Amino acid sequence: QVQLVESGGGLVQAGGSLRLSCVASGRTFSRNAMGWFRQAPGKERELVAAINWSGANTYYVDSVKGRFTISRDNAKNTVYLQMNSLKSEDTAVYYCAGQNAYSWSTLNRYDYRGQGTQVTVSS
Repeated sequence: QVQLVESGGGLVQAGGSLRLSCVASGRTFSRNAMGWFRQAPGKERELVAAINWSGANTYYVDSVKGRFTISRDNAKNTVYLQMNSLKSEDTAVYYCAGQNAYSWSTLNRYDYRGQGTQVTVSS
């Protein structure tokens, strides 16, 4: 079973940047697709970005394209989400999650996830 611990959330002004990190335990991390979800109060959970096992392929929801970048370091069992030009609508709890597959499939499904980190963007 893979366990995930997120960090890097916080309060930032609109236009600012944050980098989220997610450290995984377990030997299957390097073979798993990873993703970042977010959920704002009163809204449905949304897959923000995903990356395949090697880092060669990525997915972004339209609202973050050009602003967010997902990456991974398999040697460090870590996946990152660099968030630039943040907007108030990016405010949410962000969750790191994984699928037991080499590439992300079924957008809104995960096999395991972390506890989440709060991102608050003030306007």
